[in-house]
Amino acid sequence: MKDQQEKFVIENEGKVDSPALLVYPEYISRNISAIIELIGDVNRIRPHVKTDKMSEIVQLMRNAGINKYKCATIAEAEMLGMMGVKDVLLAYQPTIMKAQRFFALIKEYPGTKFSCIVDNIRTALMLSSLTGKKKLTVYIDLNVGMNRTGVLVSAAFELYMEIDKLQGIEIEGLHVYDGHVDDEDQKIRAKRAKAIFAEVMTLKGDIEWKEKETLQLVIGGSPTFSVYSEIARKKDDKTIQVSPGTFTLWDAGYARLLPELPFQYAAILLCRVVSIINSSLMCIDLGYKAVSAENPLNMRVAFPWMPEMVAVSQSEEHLVVSVPDTNEFEIGDTLYGVPWHICPTLALYESVYVVNAAKVVATWKVVARDRMINY
Repeated sequence: MKDQQEKFVIENEGKVDSPALLVYPEYISRNISAIIELIGDVNRIRPHVKTDKMSEIVQLMRNAGINKYKCATIAEAEMLGMMGVKDVLLAYQPTIMKAQRFFALIKEYPGTKFSCIVDNIRTALMLSSLTGKKKLTVYIDLNVGMNRTGVLVSAAFELYMEIDKLQGIEIEGLHVYDGHVDDEDQKIRAKRAKAIFAEVMTLKGDIEWKEKETLQLVIGGSPTFSVYSEIARKKDDKTIQVSPGTFTLWDAGYARLLPELPFQYAAILLCRVVSIINSSLMCIDLGYKAVSAENPLNMRVAFPWMPEMVAVSQSEEHLVVSVPDTNEFEIGDTLYGVPWHICPTLALYESVYVVNAAKVVATWKVVARDRMINY
C-alpha cells in the first residue's frame, strides 16, 4: 500500500499550502488512452466535462482525438466554446435565463455546434421562440428510471412529433442518463443497462422508421458506458455515443464500484495533521469545504495506503480521524488522500496544483467551477 502512495508524493511539499488538490497529467493521459482503447473509436466518446472543469484536461482529450463533449452548466459550455470545441451538448434542460445565456454563447462562438436537451413541449416552445435564422439542435431527454429529468420512453414518440413541428428546432437524437444503475455486481449492472438499451433502441427505431431520419443516441455514465460501447462496437453502430466523465481523474467511489475498469487515480488531496488529540485521535485540515461531503462520513475521502485511518467527525475546516497509534504521526505531517467523489470536490477549488516528475510545476485554474465566466 505504501508503494502505491509513493507515486503521488511530491518532493516540494513545502511549496504547497493545505488542503490542496493535486492533479497528475501523466495519469490523466493514461486514463484517456485507456478509455479510447476500451471503446475502440474516439467518435463514440462524448466525455462529460462536469468532472474536469479545466481547459487543460479538455485539451489533453482533444490531443487524443476526442472532439465531442457534454456539460451540465452554461459556464462549462462557455469554457468549451472558448476553446473552439466543435460539438457541445448541454445536458441540462434550460429555463428562460439559462436559455438566453445559451443563445448568447451560440452567437459568440459560431464555430462550435451547441445543442441542449428537452423533455417537454413547453420548454421546446420557449426555445423555439428564441431561435433566430439558425436552428437550435436538441436531444430529447429520456427518463429510464432515474426519475430526475426526462420524458418517459412510452411518451417520447408523441413528444418527438410535437417538437418536430416547431420552427427553429432540429431534433438530432435522444439523450439517456442512467445514474440509478450503479449495482456493485457487474453482471446485474450490465443486465439492467442492456434492458434500458433495448427499450431505447426500440423507440429510436420507431422514430427513424416513421421520420425516415437517423437519430444519434447519447447514453450512459461511468458505471454503464462500457456496456453500451461494447454493444455499439459489435453492431458497428456509429450513431451511439457514450458520455462518462470521471475517467479522467477517477476517484475512490468508482474505484470501489467499478474495479473492472482500467483507470487510475489522477487527483489527490494533500492535507496535514494540525492537532493530536490523544493516543488514537488526531485532526487534519480536510473539512467539508475541502472535500465533497454529500456522502456519509466514511465515504468522503479514502486513504487506501492507510486503511486503518477512519474518519470520526468533520466540520468546515477539520477532519478528526482515528488511527491505531498517533505516536506514529507529528504535527505538520503531510497525508495524501483520494476524494470519494471527485466531481463536486474539484468544484471546491479555484485552482489545482499540477504534478510532474514528483514535483509541483504549475497550477491550473478550475475555470468552469464558477456559475458564470462571461455569459
